[in-house]
Amino acid sequence: MKILTFSTLFPNAARPSHGIFVETRLRHLLASGQVESRVVAPVPWFPSRNAWFGEYAAHASAPHEERRHGIQVLHPRHPVLPIIGMTLAPFLLAQSVKPVIERVLAQYRFDLIDAHYFYPDGVAAILLGRHFGKPVVITARGTDVNLIPRYRLPRAMIRWAARHAAGMITVCRALKDDLVGLGVPSERIKVLRNGVDLRLFRPTDREAGRRSLGLGRKTLLSIGGLVPRKAHDLVIRALTRLPEFDLIIVGDGPERSALVALAHELRVGDRVRFAGAVAQGELRQYYGAADALILASSREGWANVLLESMACGTPVVASNVGGTPEVVTAPEAGVLMAKRTPEALADAVQRLFEQYPDRGATRRYAEGFSWAATTAGQVELFSNILQAADKRI
Repeated sequence: MKILTFSTLFPNAARPSHGIFVETRLRHLLASGQVESRVVAPVPWFPSRNAWFGEYAAHASAPHEERRHGIQVLHPRHPVLPIIGMTLAPFLLAQSVKPVIERVLAQYRFDLIDAHYFYPDGVAAILLGRHFGKPVVITARGTDVNLIPRYRLPRAMIRWAARHAAGMITVCRALKDDLVGLGVPSERIKVLRNGVDLRLFRPTDREAGRRSLGLGRKTLLSIGGLVPRKAHDLVIRALTRLPEFDLIIVGDGPERSALVALAHELRVGDRVRFAGAVAQGELRQYYGAADALILASSREGWANVLLESMACGTPVVASNVGGTPEVVTAPEAGVLMAKRTPEALADAVQRLFEQYPDRGATRRYAEGFSWAATTAGQVELFSNILQAADKRI
């Protein structure tokens, strides 16, 4: 089967961790030997690469074409408009990439468009699928169906895209429930959870890792963009109730200065380390050295960091949101917070350490989340869609 993978959530040389979960799933799918793919991963247009512009400069620095893990990836530019941009985004996205897809199609006769993220990507993919006469599968991943549908016009466009999609995937049951709540028939939605790369994320020499990172006390780890949704501030506030713990925060973003100020204001600044962005291949050292991963997010689809941490033998404490209760289902995996408050977070950490699981058992729990079932589910779905299309012809 020949597919065209389409998503604005995909890594590039300038932003190597952006949407890496989409790339990871695709890599495992291609490893099955049953699917070929080309990737069209648009990035927002921006005129300057000056580092002063931060993330916008990174968009400008992205290559127009590259090969990642043997996969050809195109990064056409698309316009992003302030204020009115949210409503126009699917149409601008579709129009900007049409010429690129036409060139791809001239050399690579793909059978199906595999789109990731429902809005604007999924809506744009349906527009493109109707233009090129190709069926479209859309994967919902989180904010695209648990937040964006709160806006009237995007909600209407998501429903329209769902009606015209040949298939739909969600990465957890909670997101399927969100789509059903929008009026999408349950039987048209397939739940295919994310897996974890068990070769990349594995137990390491823990003591050597702790020495390398300079850790001497119990250490909590919080990973994710420094944005309000990831709630690193909640972890910092909980630290005032956990005097025996230090905290490492991995990630970059606009909230960094505010989080640094909060740590000093609460007099825990000497116990909080901001590690900045860390390449995925280097995260294993942090997971292995930490005593627990904390994920305090206000919203999640399927948080890959949870399984990555467990695969390294480190249990988690997480907020009870989105697909997280589907990941943390046993004591060896970790503990769910009763509420999203500093007090409840501190209580959950203390509960975890009162009956701290064997790290080998935590690793074995993660081994139940390989990519094999997800890959098989995609192959089956794509095959059924293409067989149905052949019968119509």
